[in-house]
Amino acid sequence: MSQLFSDSARHRRIGIALVTVTTLMFAVLDASAKWLVLTLPVMQVVWMRFLTHSLFSIAVFAPSVKGDLLRWRHPRLQLLRGLMLASMTALNFWALQYLQLAETGAMQFSVPILIALLSAWWLGERLDAKRWLAIAVGFAGVLVIIRPGSQGFHPAILLSALNAILYALFNMMTRYLASSENPATTQMTSAVVATLALTPVALWQWQQPATLLEWFVMALAGLCGGIGHYFVAVAHRYASAAVLGPFLYQQILYMTVLGWLVFGQVPDLAVVLGALVVVGSGLYLLWREFQGTHPD
Repeated sequence: MSQLFSDSARHRRIGIALVTVTTLMFAVLDASAKWLVLTLPVMQVVWMRFLTHSLFSIAVFAPSVKGDLLRWRHPRLQLLRGLMLASMTALNFWALQYLQLAETGAMQFSVPILIALLSAWWLGERLDAKRWLAIAVGFAGVLVIIRPGSQGFHPAILLSALNAILYALFNMMTRYLASSENPATTQMTSAVVATLALTPVALWQWQQPATLLEWFVMALAGLCGGIGHYFVAVAHRYASAAVLGPFLYQQILYMTVLGWLVFGQVPDLAVVLGALVVVGSGLYLLWREFQGTHPD
């Protein structure tokens, strides 16, 4: 793919539009998964999601990458990334059996906070006092959502928390691979590795879908996942991460609306307040990062 990035207003609008579609696709993916796992085994739903995603990625990217598909400079990391993607999705879909879409969505937006913390601990990056305060406030928001020790606490929220930690590591690995690997190859590889890794478990647990609607929704989940990953990659060809980052947070709105429309679920005050704190902290950390600020 040729590089189209430009700082023109028109290109920024295209990038924002693509990210908006991306967040809608991911929200529909989660809503579809939640509907499916109420009647079908979780691993079967995860496998079908990646099988459809793999077919989509191969159809879109194979003609352009051709021989580069298996030319990995970091094969172990590519395989690990695929296994992480499968694990993250399984954790998320498992949590969706028990939690509202808004709850899992709010937990996902703790990822920028976790990335900042992991960068300080793992990569030795220095954080100034304001960043540390934003991290602390963000984790306070997570605790408001989790509500440990209260009647509103559900153990499945810990699955979402583990998913968020893996997602933060996954993002850091993606950034590292982006400097040396073909992005199309990385996306295709992750989907295919996840599909192959899950095949034995999915076939062992296989339960025949009872209706054509279940088949359609399984295909829809995978297609939305593939389109979402593709569009977010294309969006970064039109606008910078600094421009696009804040618009990723609109996904929580779509997940809340879909939770209400499809499942009749409305998040309670604790989830709303916690989500606002987590999103606010994450946006602040993104703003500080793209402002190019350094520790005092």
